[in-house]
Amino acid sequence: MSESWSDRLFGGFRKTSERLSGNLAGIGGATKLTDDQLDELEDALIMSDLGPRAAMRIRDAVAERRFERGADERAISEAVAEEIAEILRPVAKPLEVTAFPRPHVVLVIGVNGSGKTTTIAKLAHLFQEDDYSVMLAAGDTFRAAATGQLKVWADRLGVPVVTGPEGGDPASVVFDGVKAATERGSDALIVDTAGRLQNKRELMDELTKIRKVLGRLNPEAPHDVVLVLDATNGQNALQQIDVFKEVAGVTGLVMTKLDGTARGGVLVAAAEQYGLPIHAIGVGEKIDDLRPFDPDLVARVIAGVA
Repeated sequence: MSESWSDRLFGGFRKTSERLSGNLAGIGGATKLTDDQLDELEDALIMSDLGPRAAMRIRDAVAERRFERGADERAISEAVAEEIAEILRPVAKPLEVTAFPRPHVVLVIGVNGSGKTTTIAKLAHLFQEDDYSVMLAAGDTFRAAATGQLKVWADRLGVPVVTGPEGGDPASVVFDGVKAATERGSDALIVDTAGRLQNKRELMDELTKIRKVLGRLNPEAPHDVVLVLDATNGQNALQQIDVFKEVAGVTGLVMTKLDGTARGGVLVAAAEQYGLPIHAIGVGEKIDDLRPFDPDLVARVIAGVA
């Protein structure tokens, strides 16, 4: 029998929740936590990659709580889960196809190695599940492997993909993609882009050019600029948000590779620090291992009370 999504999520976040449980161990006792215990709680949350802002917010909220039956480990974990959910709920927002006229253009960005190309395929699959027609555009022309990988996924999904010559102009691929998607009446066009951060200026110029081309064809496009983050990068993922917000005008996040990392708490740090929509999270390599983000379930899984 195949695992349920919550089982997979629990497995994916297991190291994160074990780390947090380990860090929280030994805190507890009376109906209210002492200042020293609250300091320990805050440190435990920071050590679990939830970040100083979220840790302070949760600490302050727990400080107000009265634990009628005593603050044992379970009660504290429950309280932490509730406060994490408070942080995550406002940013949980599925990626939706809303553009009119079609296509709805999603620009997908992220550093090489973040799982960007695979995530594009998984997003396409999510759209297909909602009966939308999808087209892909291989705008990362600097890595032949990226175009090849996207073609393989497109074949598996049965969706068309627009490609260009290796090292060619990404903006012209995007132009061809929008034209083809418009002619076919595709609901969504998902565009891969280069993930080079070594030269921010070059990347910024390239993305600006892509935006200009899109704007000429469809003034509303891109409708979404989605940044793919690799959870195993922990706090480095937050630095990537900083950079890509500046160079690409990120409108939402997808977090991948939550399977087996102890750093899943960075999801909470990102939500608290940036407030950007989190569209989906990925916990594995299979095509259906990326799902819309459920804040209450994720909060309970991180806190180990699911």
